[in-house]
Amino acid sequence: MRILGVDPGLTRCGLGVVDAAGARRVSLVHVEAATSPSTDPTPARIARLGAALDRVLDEHRPDCVALERVFAQSNVSTVMGTAQISGVVMLAAERRGLPVVLYTPSEVKAAVTGDGRAAKAQVGFMVTRILGLAEAPRPADAADALAIAIAHAWRGGAAPAGSAATTAAQRRWAEAERAARRRG
Repeated sequence: MRILGVDPGLTRCGLGVVDAAGARRVSLVHVEAATSPSTDPTPARIARLGAALDRVLDEHRPDCVALERVFAQSNVSTVMGTAQISGVVMLAAERRGLPVVLYTPSEVKAAVTGDGRAAKAQVGFMVTRILGLAEAPRPADAADALAIAIAHAWRGGAAPAGSAATTAAQRRWAEAERAARRRG
C-alpha cells in the first residue's frame, strides 16, 4: 500500500510518501516540505501548498492519506494555518476517492519511537533508521510527514492483501480502486 503522510502547516507542509508491506516493512518513495512565504496573502499561500499537494498526489498516486490531527495551541494563527491546510488535504483526497485517517502527534510519536512524548530529533532519528536513510529528512516537517505515513502503516492501515485485518470483499474493492486510480 502506498501512503501519503502529511504534516500540515501554512509555512511548511511536510509531504512524505512510503510504500508499506507486511512485517512492518516500509520504503521511501518521496519526501518534501512544500513552503509558502509568510509575506504572501493567505489565499495565495493556500493555493501554493494545494498545488504542491496535487502534484504529489498525481505523481505518486497513494492509496490513502494519513494526516496529523489539528490540536489546540496557544498560538491561534498557527492553529488556523494548520487547520486551513488540513482542509485542503482532506478536500484533495476526497476528490480522488482516497481515505483520510487522522493521527495525533502523540500517536505518531508512540508508533515510531515507542514514546508518545518523544522529541522531534528522536522522531527524525527513528524515521531515518526505519527507512534506512543516510540522514534525516530536512526540515523536521518532512521527517514528521514520513513518521505519520509510517504510523499509519504500522497501525494496521497497510494490512497486506490477504491479511485477516480485512474481508475478501474489502480486499477486492480496495484492489479495484487502486487499479482504477493508477490507470486514470
